[in-house]
Amino acid sequence: MSADRAIANRFLLGLALMLVAFNLRPALSTVGPLLATIRDGTGLGAGGAAILTTLPVLCLGIACALAAPLIRRIGPDLAVLAGSTILVAGLTLRGLGGLVPLFAGTALAAIGIGLDNVLLPALVKRDFAGNGGLMTGLYTMTLCLGAAAGAGASVPVEHALGGGWPSALAIWSLPALVAAFVWIPFARRTASTAAPSAGRLLRNPLAWWVTGFMGLQSSLAYILFGWLPLLLQGRGLTPLNAGLYASLATLVQAPGALLVAMLAARARDQRAWIVVIPGLTAAAFVVLAFGAESLRIPAACALGFGIGGCFGLGLTLIVLRAADAASAAGLSAMAQGIGYTCAALGPLVFGLAHEATGGWAVPGALFVGITVAAILIGLAAGRDRKVSAAEPEPRDPAAQPPTELQPANPASGS
Repeated sequence: MSADRAIANRFLLGLALMLVAFNLRPALSTVGPLLATIRDGTGLGAGGAAILTTLPVLCLGIACALAAPLIRRIGPDLAVLAGSTILVAGLTLRGLGGLVPLFAGTALAAIGIGLDNVLLPALVKRDFAGNGGLMTGLYTMTLCLGAAAGAGASVPVEHALGGGWPSALAIWSLPALVAAFVWIPFARRTASTAAPSAGRLLRNPLAWWVTGFMGLQSSLAYILFGWLPLLLQGRGLTPLNAGLYASLATLVQAPGALLVAMLAARARDQRAWIVVIPGLTAAAFVVLAFGAESLRIPAACALGFGIGGCFGLGLTLIVLRAADAASAAGLSAMAQGIGYTCAALGPLVFGLAHEATGGWAVPGALFVGITVAAILIGLAAGRDRKVSAAEPEPRDPAAQPPTELQPANPASGS
């Protein structure tokens, strides 16, 4: 293959990867701006709304557990197509209307998203090893742009289509279908040699620190996806304006994810970033939720930059802490599978706290508490060390034992 053709193929692969990434959040970010409309049209109570915002996060975690056997059977490239196809099916199902299709379609879409969430860091580690920080930032930025498009367009699309919230949710199956078709040329069946093995990672403290940070920052993001528009409506904003503020915050996640991922990847370790970015997120949330009206726009921008930066940091830690592509897939499955499962408690408890108190002070304190926990756990995950999913090869009993003239290599750390 000529050098020009190889460059063209890498460009097309990167473009296809970005299209897949763009569709990994609209299924989640479109519900929040329409939540009040959904509740009015279906009679869904506050507890049911809390479950609706929690269900996709829980299904993300379940899907991450399914990723490893799927990779072993068909390889990561074909598994991306499988995840995208499941996502299209879930988004289409939500368009049928009613609570059962809404909940079932949301769960199915989240499973497809969860599969692709695990696979993209592994593909970046494998195919763009020399530009890991840049590619992680780019696809994280694209993912955030998709989330912003979903949050900002939900209410206008509902008004334009005239079909109510079901059609406004189902329309997002079209860009997901485009991404699936574009990925088809890269959806080749590959050997299972790169399939992740979680056994050794589950015994590695560093893998658990990465998992903890990923779960806590995800909890923050999904609290905002599910409840920020309703919180802003509680402060007197119309559903349209609340959705636009949420879209602004989500849109600014894109440069936050790109810049933080790129710059943090160049640092010797990521501990300073782990203190600054979640700290900015907590401060901006407090100002947006409880501060003066004149500060809403800058607070929304700071909140978006911070939450995007947290996500970029989480994915960067997965890529940087992994020793190779197989370890990146294993660490991604562990960090996102266990992390998302635990993160599901965030929007659930946030919503139940709001229902119990009728206000936003206690939920706001919960949000700040999660950011503090993310900083403390992230400090351990940010140190410059590596984890490997490969089990050490058994020693050959017939091998010559080490002597003073042939010293044994010391076991490597982490």
